[in-house]
Amino acid sequence: METGFKPFSFTWAFCLLGMSMLWTAQKSFANVVNDGLLPNGDFEASPEATSLNGTVISGDTSLPSWKTKGMVEYIRAGQAQGPMVLVVPQGKHAARLGNDAQISQEIELEKGSVYSLTFSAARTCAQLESLNVSVPPAAGTLDLQTLYNSEGWDSYAWGFRADADKSEVVFLNPGLEDDPTCGPLIDAVAIKKTPQPDHSDENLVTNGDFEEGPYMFSKSSLGVLLPPNLDAATSPLPSWTVESSKAVRYVDSSHFDVPEGKRALQLLSGNEGSVSQTIKTVTGKSYTLRFLLGDGGDGCHKPLAVMAFAGDRSRAANYSSEISDSYQEFNLTFTAKSESTRIVFYSLYYNTRTVDNSSLCGPVIDDVKVIDSEEVSEGSAVRLSGSLVFSALLITFVFV
Repeated sequence: METGFKPFSFTWAFCLLGMSMLWTAQKSFANVVNDGLLPNGDFEASPEATSLNGTVISGDTSLPSWKTKGMVEYIRAGQAQGPMVLVVPQGKHAARLGNDAQISQEIELEKGSVYSLTFSAARTCAQLESLNVSVPPAAGTLDLQTLYNSEGWDSYAWGFRADADKSEVVFLNPGLEDDPTCGPLIDAVAIKKTPQPDHSDENLVTNGDFEEGPYMFSKSSLGVLLPPNLDAATSPLPSWTVESSKAVRYVDSSHFDVPEGKRALQLLSGNEGSVSQTIKTVTGKSYTLRFLLGDGGDGCHKPLAVMAFAGDRSRAANYSSEISDSYQEFNLTFTAKSESTRIVFYSLYYNTRTVDNSSLCGPVIDDVKVIDSEEVSEGSAVRLSGSLVFSALLITFVFV
């Protein structure tokens, strides 16, 4: 017996199957992190009042989007601790980690990709404080002893390679403090998938313009610190390594004077804050290292100067505001001694800002290039030839 029900059922079944597949796909990608703040990464979504014992959070899932372990406190801006007022880096709230306490959040990643975490941290005591950051199996420890500005907190970036599609971000206080009520404040946690650029035929330096780097909050005027001992393969500043005992600062054109583009690197703490990159070269070939050096426009005490190294050659580059208000270009010619050459930069001076004489600052470098010296000579010859032709035409025009 013929009916119209079978085609109708088939159509509905097909529609339901499509809706089911769409729902499954949406569910699969719903929790994959995008560039920017993690869910409740600013800690402005607070625990229920019944989950707070004073400032201490009770229950390991009481802090929205986070899991807690140990004594974790929910701190509000302006809260007093004895004679000290606790500084919340951004917004009105932050999390404080007691001894051996931690907060964590599950995230979905793209396996094999490199990511960087940007977060703000503040000390709450004068004694030694450090912070462990991990996305297992990757892990690192940050020393919070050095304050790089007078605000009482700094923003940091830390990089890692995703070992799996699912993992968790963990911030742990390793418990080095004598006073268990001390511990670092954590705030403004963001993530960014870090592109891995390659060098071009014209420039052997990768990411020499520093345009690829960690996530930066648009309203943060202090830049982002890149802590020392970074692995170039997972650096939040792709292809560059901070190999000294102090950090360098990643800055943007919204809050600093940047020579070219939107990003640059500020060198801090003299030779305690150096940055390097190893490039591929041809043994015996002559190259020229070029870079721009400028004043970040943040009221840094003069003089400003950097030491630049390329293989076994070096030069001091001194910035002079009398020559230029923004930046100057410097060159260093070297001959490659092997198939790889290391370039290094560090500040020659230990500079501070004039506004408080304590916030660390320094010269800004940008647009770093290593090019074939023959191309430099040919380019200079072409420019010189053009100048001579123009001069000859001008003389002819004047005397005719």
